[in-house]
Amino acid sequence: MTSRERVLKAFRKIEGKQDRPPIQFDLCRSLTDHFEEKLGIKADYALSYYEDLTYRISANDIRTALGSDCVVVGGTVPEGFTPKPVRDDITLNEFGMEMKPTPLYMEVIKCPLISASSVEDIEAYPFPDPAAPGRFVKAERDIAKYKDSHFIIGDVELSQFEMAWHLTGLSEYMMALAMEEPWIETLNDKVEAWTLSLAHSLAERGVDALWFGEDLGTQTSTLISPTMWRDRFKPRHARVIKSLKDKYPDLMIIMHSDGAVAPLVDDFIEIGIDIYNPVQPNVAGSDPRELQAKYGDRIRFFGGIDQQELMPSGDTDALTAEIRRRADIMGKKGNYLMAPAHIIQADVAPETVEAMIAAIKALAD
Repeated sequence: MTSRERVLKAFRKIEGKQDRPPIQFDLCRSLTDHFEEKLGIKADYALSYYEDLTYRISANDIRTALGSDCVVVGGTVPEGFTPKPVRDDITLNEFGMEMKPTPLYMEVIKCPLISASSVEDIEAYPFPDPAAPGRFVKAERDIAKYKDSHFIIGDVELSQFEMAWHLTGLSEYMMALAMEEPWIETLNDKVEAWTLSLAHSLAERGVDALWFGEDLGTQTSTLISPTMWRDRFKPRHARVIKSLKDKYPDLMIIMHSDGAVAPLVDDFIEIGIDIYNPVQPNVAGSDPRELQAKYGDRIRFFGGIDQQELMPSGDTDALTAEIRRRADIMGKKGNYLMAPAHIIQADVAPETVEAMIAAIKALAD
C-alpha cells in the first residue's frame, strides 16, 4: 500500500481499509538538521511568506524518508525577496512585520498596522501579491515529485482571524473587533482575498487538501466567543470553502486550531470542513472518545499526539501506549491521520521522533 493510498483510504476517498493509521509530522530546524546529517539527505528549506510556516513546507524529502505519508507544500516568499535587516537579529518580512527569532518560533515584535484607526489606513496598506513570481516554484516541484506516491497538503495557515491580528497586534485587533470599528471589516476583506487567492493557486497546482489555520483557542476556552466567531468569521470561511469546492469538488479542507475549540466543530462541519486538526490533547473538549462518538461519522481527525508534555518527556513506553490508545479510539472508524499536535520542537529528542514513527508503523495489520 502506498502512502497516498493509505491516507485516501483513511479519509474515505477510496474504498478499502488502510493497513495502519497514516502519519504526518513537521520538524523544527534543529531536528531537521539532525536528520539531514543522519540520513544524508539535503534539507530543502523554503522560506514561507510567514516565517513560522517554513518548517511546514520544507524538507519533504527528509520527512518522507523517515516515514511521513504526507507532503506539505505552500507559498514561499517571491523570487528575489530577502527579509530586510532592521537591527540586531530583527528582520522585516513581506508584510512589513518586524520579526525576531526565539528558541521556538519567530515572534512579531512590531505590526505594520498597529496604529490603524480608519478604513483609509487599511486601504493605504499594500498587501503582498499572493501570486507573485516564484511563490509556488517549490510547491510545483514537490507536487510533481510526490503526486503519485503521497498525499499532498497545501498549507494556507494564518488564514483570516490570525493573519489579521498579526498585522495589527492582538490587543489592538481584539479591542477594535469588540468595538465594531469599521476598519476591521476592511482589513478582514483584504485578508480573505489574500487567503482565497493563495488557496486557489495551490488547488490548481494539484494538492489533495488545503490546510487552513486559525488558533482560536486557549487551554480552557475559545479565544473569542463562539457567537462572535460565527458572526464575523464563519461566513468568510464558508465563502472561501464554497469557492474552492465549486471548482475542485474532490479537494479536502483541513481546519487547524489549537486550543479548546470543540464548541466550533459543528460549525466546521456545516461550512464544509472535512478534517479537524490538531485535536489538541489536554484541553477542554478534546477527549478522543467523546470526539469520535459525536463527530466521527461527519468529520475526519488529524493530530492528537501530545507534544506539550509526553513527547518532550522522552518516555517512549508511554508514547507507544498513547499511540496505541489513540489508534484504537480515533482510528476505530478509519478516519484518522495520526500526527503530533504541532511542529515537533527542539525539546523533543530525535530518538523520540524515531520511536513515535516506529510505534505508528508497528500498528500495521
